[in-house]
Amino acid sequence: MALYLVQHGKSLSKDVDPQQGISEEGQADIDRIAAVARNYGIRVAEIFHSGKKRALQTAEIFAAAFDMPGKMTARDGLKPLDDVAVCAESLNAGDDLMLVGHLPFMEKLTSYLVAGDPKITVFKFQNGGIVCLDQRADDLSWHIKWALMPHIG
Repeated sequence: MALYLVQHGKSLSKDVDPQQGISEEGQADIDRIAAVARNYGIRVAEIFHSGKKRALQTAEIFAAAFDMPGKMTARDGLKPLDDVAVCAESLNAGDDLMLVGHLPFMEKLTSYLVAGDPKITVFKFQNGGIVCLDQRADDLSWHIKWALMPHIG
């Protein structure tokens, strides 16, 4: 099973958009990363997002790039301060999934799955980037397989 973890695109400030939808820069970053992922042949069975506007918009861009309309759903447990252990326990070793959410949740989930401790930082996310985790079939352990980030600096 591959698990694609995505931090939503850069968002607008609350004074510009109280729901903090993604900005033009965020849209451009996600468009670029989604196109690269599509060109690499990434396949996703379903996309789950937190339900917040910026996560939904990010999920919509990936769903369009992967030609999978209707395969994205708001899911409880992906908000910034939700319990990563609960999310981890709900992951099913089967279909490749994409989760679109927020910090600090995405970094803590990655740390929990890879190192067993959400307090250890094993990867620093960027808005609009993807971290691919892979699960070994023999012992069900997780590792970081690759990452695509909008910026390398």
